[in-house]
Amino acid sequence: MTASDVRDWDPGDGRISTPSTTRAPACSADALARPMAALPPLAPDRGRAEPDWSEVVEHFREGLVVCDADGVVRHVSPVAERLLPEVVPGELLAAAGVPGLSDGTPGGFTHHRRRLTARCVPLSGARCCWYVEDVTESVSRADALLAERARSAFLAVVGDKLGNPLHPDRAAAAVVRLAVPSLAEVAVLVLAPRSGRVRWWRASRGDDETPTVDSGVLAGGDLPTAIADGLTGVEPHAVDWLVEQAVDAGWLPGLAGTESAARVVPLPGGDAPVGVLLVARRATRAYDEDDVELIRAFAARSGAALTTALLYRDQAEVADTLQASLLPVEPAETAGVQWGTAYRPAQAGLRIGGDFYGSHRLPDGGALFFLGDVSGKGVEAAVFTGQLRQCLQALHRVEAHPGRLLRLLNDALLETTLAHGQGRFATIVLGVARPEREGGLTLTMAGGGHLPPLVLRASGEVETVPLRGMLIGVVPDPRVGEVTVRLAPGETCLLYSDGLTEARGGRRGDEQFGPERLVTAVTGCHRMPAPALAERVEQVTCDWLAHGDHDDIAVLALRAVGSNGRPSRHLHAVPAPAVADQQRET
Repeated sequence: MTASDVRDWDPGDGRISTPSTTRAPACSADALARPMAALPPLAPDRGRAEPDWSEVVEHFREGLVVCDADGVVRHVSPVAERLLPEVVPGELLAAAGVPGLSDGTPGGFTHHRRRLTARCVPLSGARCCWYVEDVTESVSRADALLAERARSAFLAVVGDKLGNPLHPDRAAAAVVRLAVPSLAEVAVLVLAPRSGRVRWWRASRGDDETPTVDSGVLAGGDLPTAIADGLTGVEPHAVDWLVEQAVDAGWLPGLAGTESAARVVPLPGGDAPVGVLLVARRATRAYDEDDVELIRAFAARSGAALTTALLYRDQAEVADTLQASLLPVEPAETAGVQWGTAYRPAQAGLRIGGDFYGSHRLPDGGALFFLGDVSGKGVEAAVFTGQLRQCLQALHRVEAHPGRLLRLLNDALLETTLAHGQGRFATIVLGVARPEREGGLTLTMAGGGHLPPLVLRASGEVETVPLRGMLIGVVPDPRVGEVTVRLAPGETCLLYSDGLTEARGGRRGDEQFGPERLVTAVTGCHRMPAPALAERVEQVTCDWLAHGDHDDIAVLALRAVGSNGRPSRHLHAVPAPAVADQQRET
């Protein structure tokens, strides 16, 4: 029951009237402000007992303080006595020193650690009545609700901001940037040691409220004790020496040890903390339990984001290492041979595929070279090419003859595919290049189901090498074709994969490039260096594709450059005009 309820008391029948357009005469505030003994008794109603006004006022939620025209307290209700023990009847209200009552200004104020509100109601005879209400619990609930909403909103922003970075450095910088100024004036993130070194990031509050971020590296033995303990999962609680250690490490710019409050919270990881978070601010805003819980919730989300970023980094490093081992290896430098290569995988994002090429030096001064294509695309095909290349690297040390080496390779691949149940096969051209005294090259090549090579003669003629054979890795004793070709100085042998001739494009986008267009494309390019020729073949094929899908494309060119190793200078890097006109018609 409130004082406003009693102001609607009907003295005629002793009942509380409800609001309506025609209401019974209500008891005046003047009557309520009189001393309880002076209140007129209620008229008897059908034999009911007369109510005691003191009992009615006792149940008011608000306390009542009645003052006369001179500001002297004349009455204090029981509720007001509990809330305002300084207010004594017979003394001036101003002498009580109660804020909000002494200056006569209504509103809210804090008194004896309680939140109170006061309002003044004028009475007759220049008297007044103060209604004082204790709103501590409602204000606390409202403040708690607002604080919880603010924490939830902050953590939602944290989750959104930390959900994107997959790089550890960017994730760490985002963590300390989010912590300032919501949690601290200075935030330091220290990651777990790696290779004996420790990376740290720091964000400090700037003059324009925008945090500035910097980073550094420490040796594992130079970490402050509190940070080292935090990396083991222990949360330090001795705040005084924690601040001193942070100041000694130079991590708290603008904050002195005696003026700061700090906390260290581990960032949860997989088996161990992924790092620790140090937050510090001025001692005027010491960290209470609610603040610490918010920091722990922030640390949990930060730890999850950093764990994901570090896992992604480790996986990326492994993938890059494996990818580098599966990429085609550039041919080894060989006397009298100029190499040219081009490679374009079907899946550009992976950078690896099923085509491969390479070379190995031979003890007699020659070189073993090869170009092939395995079945399939992508990672599985690249893994198979890695196995095939490893087999070649081992087998060429015991057998250098191309035909016999190809049969040994077939047996090794059969054993590998049967052991793993892969059922894969490959096509390959494998040859040996030996320099001649006159400056040319002798190429002895063996074919395993691959497309025949092309030879660009010094006269400008393009020859197709009649090399055939069966697939490698299918049957135990395949038929292997062998052929020997001589290259004069300035002549080139071109090896390529079926991704080039089977590239679909043209006007309708479904026409294969074909071997005829390839011959036309290289006609007149006999003076080109081997690298330029390989690049031209790849470019012509890509122009034909017009950014369409394609298989893996690999090109390997061998040019005889003579014993001095220097290619002859060329003046014509493009086909003759007649050949160019023919290409345009095609």
